[in-house]
Amino acid sequence: QVQLVESGGGLVQPGGSLRLSCVASGSIFTINDMGWYRQAPGKQRDLVAHITSSGSINYADSVKGRFTISRDTAKNEVYLQMNSLKPEDTAAYYCYAHVILYSGTMMSDWGQGTQVVVSS
Repeated sequence: QVQLVESGGGLVQPGGSLRLSCVASGSIFTINDMGWYRQAPGKQRDLVAHITSSGSINYADSVKGRFTISRDTAKNEVYLQMNSLKPEDTAAYYCYAHVILYSGTMMSDWGQGTQVVVSS
């Protein structure tokens, strides 16, 4: 009923930048919250950034001042601009969304993940 597709990952040198995008599709009436988590090998999945429908934003302390989350409500898209990347940012990045379907059902869903590797 809902599909989230990420793009924009890849290999980048330390200090470089990447921009991740995620588009939600399906029988979506409205999207409440959207955001990004990341998971490094052998570690748990942690919140990176979160944005509500009203535009309130939270960041993990480790990315504050370097990453910027934004969304295009009309397009059901969320973005993550990542600057000054560090090797410790290497992880699979997952988009998520809390949506309300036309049926009235509320649900949360995840994308398949996009890999970010920061290495020289």
